[in-house]
Amino acid sequence: MPISDIPILQMLRSRMQWHQERQQVLAENVANADTPNYRARDLVPPNFESALQTASVPLATTNPRHIAMSGGSPFSADNDPHYEIRPRGNGVTHEDEMLKLAGNQMDYDAVTSIYTHSLALIKTAVGRS
Repeated sequence: MPISDIPILQMLRSRMQWHQERQQVLAENVANADTPNYRARDLVPPNFESALQTASVPLATTNPRHIAMSGGSPFSADNDPHYEIRPRGNGVTHEDEMLKLAGNQMDYDAVTSIYTHSLALIKTAVGRS
């Protein structure tokens, strides 16, 4: 099996590509901050739920004293679009876009670091350091 076919590495590469494309969309938002009637755009994050379920090992409670795993996350998505519209009809706020850009860059750096460390771990396991 080639290294490129390992599911977790495929997901990390997809995530890095998503962050690159999102950086471009957010930069366009900043560039069009003074364009009349322009609305800020963003990308929907990729969903890896099905890939994670097939790639991961399910947890089993083999003892009655084990804590059962609950399904799902306790957090919910913020679906409330809170846009500030200026008199010219523009919906881009510099502060919001710059925060998104900074967060996107930090997330990209984290994913890149995980990807690099994963490759180094595989090389170590194979015997190439």
